[in-house]
Amino acid sequence: MKIGFIGTGIMGKPMAQNLQKAGHTLYFSEHYNKAPEELLGDNGIALANPKAVAEAADVIITMVPNTPQVEAVLFGENGAALGLSAGKVVVDMSSISPIATKEIAKRVNETGADFLDAPVSGGEVGAINATLTIMVGGEQAVFDKIKPLFDIMGKNITLVGGNGDGQTTKVANQIIVALNIEAVAEALVFASKAGADPAKVREALMGGFASSKILEVHGERMVKGTFDPGFRIALHQKDLNLALSGARELGVSLPNTAGAQELFNTCNALGGAGWDHSGMVKALEHLANHNIRGE
Repeated sequence: MKIGFIGTGIMGKPMAQNLQKAGHTLYFSEHYNKAPEELLGDNGIALANPKAVAEAADVIITMVPNTPQVEAVLFGENGAALGLSAGKVVVDMSSISPIATKEIAKRVNETGADFLDAPVSGGEVGAINATLTIMVGGEQAVFDKIKPLFDIMGKNITLVGGNGDGQTTKVANQIIVALNIEAVAEALVFASKAGADPAKVREALMGGFASSKILEVHGERMVKGTFDPGFRIALHQKDLNLALSGARELGVSLPNTAGAQELFNTCNALGGAGWDHSGMVKALEHLANHNIRGE
């Protein structure tokens, strides 16, 4: 299948590589940055802009940071929408506003093309290992058509409902992840301040009801102090902003989500917008005037 892939960052690049390994030809837009050299070759072709990518490809995947970038790629100057036609499919795998997604889907459909919102969870490790969770919004027939591509990039793939429902699910996912990171960070700071070895505490908790993927992966990062981004705090802040703004519109209270966002804000103030989101522990360390790594 001829696939346009726009957005080859921390997550997008390994996702694109997995599609290439499966034998698909990918087209990349160089309107913003040059395509990574390792993606180019017999099944990786660089084109000038998203319009050219959409003209060349059957499926156009976007994997960019936020709502404005998706809108610019699709509807900006030389945007992909100008190259769309009946039979083509746009798959937005970014994490963006569910409300904006519904309007984006409508505008894509007006070109004759189909649209799926398909945000992912699993971070850089999941992207590299093709074990991403993919949450999809759109029509069943379009989902069935694209499902073989999702299978190359992920493992847990669910059609949740109509356009926008995939993004709503991703926002819910990010609430759960943030609050789990906060819980692990609070527990390790508490244990360390009380004089216990946080590494041993984490090891003990991994065998009990408190065990979780966050405790396993992010807990280890907190203990070791390895905060190179698999998923940057700035991006998680963006997702929690979507949750909190959506909650205001719905009249829903998300008090713990708001608290987690304040801790991320503290990380920002400490210069940590680019840290992995497990770096939330550093905000709690700052508040406690205690570093669990003895730094």
